[in-house]
Amino acid sequence: MSISTEAPESASADQLDLGDLPAEAGTVEAERAARKRDLAVALRLFARYGFDEGIAGHLTVRDPEFPDRFWVNPYAVHFSRIKVGDLLLIDENGKVAEGSRRTNKAAFWIHSSVHRARPDVVAVAHAHSVYGRAFAALGKELAPIIQESCAFYGDHVLFDEYKGLVLEKTEGERIATRLGGQRAAILRHHGLLTVGRSVAEAAWWFIAMDRACQMQLLADAAGTPRVMTDEEATLAHRQFGSANMARHSFNIMAEVVVETEPDVLD
Repeated sequence: MSISTEAPESASADQLDLGDLPAEAGTVEAERAARKRDLAVALRLFARYGFDEGIAGHLTVRDPEFPDRFWVNPYAVHFSRIKVGDLLLIDENGKVAEGSRRTNKAAFWIHSSVHRARPDVVAVAHAHSVYGRAFAALGKELAPIIQESCAFYGDHVLFDEYKGLVLEKTEGERIATRLGGQRAAILRHHGLLTVGRSVAEAAWWFIAMDRACQMQLLADAAGTPRVMTDEEATLAHRQFGSANMARHSFNIMAEVVVETEPDVLD
């Protein structure tokens, strides 16, 4: 697992953004193994946060050798039971190139479109979390009212279309187009989607965004929250929106998952 023992770097707009790449694993095989381990751990972590609901939700990571292919959780397997050996490699045509289980059609159309449109993106996370869906029903973007929420200040979009389950290529392409170069999207009446240059980043941004949705729902229910100035929000975005912070935050939780659920690595 790509767990680092280095101390977090100080925030810098140039150093710490979505473009920061994780350390090289040494070989393609080692990098593939690291990405798959992080993906399985992230799925277990999502289960702990309650981001699992029936057959909904999928996380993907691009294969380091075949960039048009990605690894994904299998269809109808609970996040809490996912192991490294369960992951599927999906080719550019949506076929299972490696693995013995079924895949999710919606996962292919959404994730393949984002991976194709964003060569810089290594991992994509999409799940139907409670707070994410509740906020998505409001049809608006997150406001900069909490410092942690500012990780998404000027760095997320609202996809304000809804056509049911994403079962067609064109729908996935519309989501990818609307996402543009941002790190996250609120899908109206649907949920959240986040991306990153590592599984750690994409997974942490999803957790952080769901929490941001929860905080804004609570603040709005209590009264009229103060919105940060652009100067304040920009500073907070630089500090709390760093890729380095995302990776460290994910790794702290990943260590707990591996220690308490070692079968995830099987």
